[in-house]
Amino acid sequence: MSGRANHSQRATIYSVADAAGVSIATVSRVFQGPGTVAKGTRERVLAAATELNYVPLGAARSLAVSRHELLGLVLPELGGPYYSELLMGFESRASELGLGVIVVVTQGKPDPSRAIRQLMSRVDALAILGSDLDDETLAQLAMAKPLLSLAGAAGGVIDSLAAENVTSAEQLTRHLLEHGRRSLLFLGDPDAGADIAGRYAGFSAAHAAHGLEVAEPVRIGLRESDGTAFAAAYLAGEHRTDALVCANDELALAVLGHLQDHGLSVPTDVAVVGWDDVMAARHVRPALTTVRQPVRDLGALASERLHGHLTGLAATNGSSPTHDILPTQVVIRSSCGCTTSPPERHLP
Repeated sequence: MSGRANHSQRATIYSVADAAGVSIATVSRVFQGPGTVAKGTRERVLAAATELNYVPLGAARSLAVSRHELLGLVLPELGGPYYSELLMGFESRASELGLGVIVVVTQGKPDPSRAIRQLMSRVDALAILGSDLDDETLAQLAMAKPLLSLAGAAGGVIDSLAAENVTSAEQLTRHLLEHGRRSLLFLGDPDAGADIAGRYAGFSAAHAAHGLEVAEPVRIGLRESDGTAFAAAYLAGEHRTDALVCANDELALAVLGHLQDHGLSVPTDVAVVGWDDVMAARHVRPALTTVRQPVRDLGALASERLHGHLTGLAATNGSSPTHDILPTQVVIRSSCGCTTSPPERHLP
């Protein structure tokens, strides 16, 4: 090389490729890491880059290999601790892997499926939590780019990751029944998602094992306002029961707080349990018995799986989809009626 390169303008991947006598794809592969380019060619590219003071840009590498270096994450909403934990796990691991993240929230969009398709054109791979896309559409999209379903039903046409629901819900419900509670209500709509359906299935299975009739679920949303509205109706004489199994902690904490604020004792008058084990669950009084699920780990593992598809470390889209379930754990505190020492214990 002449040493007379013009440094008045910022060096680009094209100028490095021209100086080294290679393609821009070769330059991109050199900066992706060792092992993909012959030693002599690699040294020639690095020498050209050094002489030109070239700093590789993500956009340039993406142009060379037809990649954006971005993962997409589709969520129904961002409110509540569950979605923030999932997003933090997903984004943190993606960042460690050198990838950016674009998030699309489907709530309030007139055509969520169109928003998902538009996102696919901007990213290399996509994780979806909650979607109206049917299996045929998902299968077609998965032929173009790696797709992953989060917290959905196992057995679908694309890869999936979820936390276990049925067994832990059965254990939690059985624990309440063993306390002598006999009139239990499940708060949450099983039709809202596979995770809620699994929790109600476990709730029902525990009743069946005890030879008890299971009540229909109270089909309400999972937000704080839904819990407060239910508690107000309960105080007005509706839904009399001795234990409330809530589909998430946000709902459970709202119910617990409103009932106690209006003179009922938890768990003496009614036991209240939840699901997620958010930070507030251990600090309220009585502390909330709940189910701990690895939400942040779920997000992080989703990024890893998508990255694996992009780098060839995971199975290709042409193979059978994988369906992995992360374990959950019942955490016993005192809102169920237990007096625990230490302050919490776990069911095996």
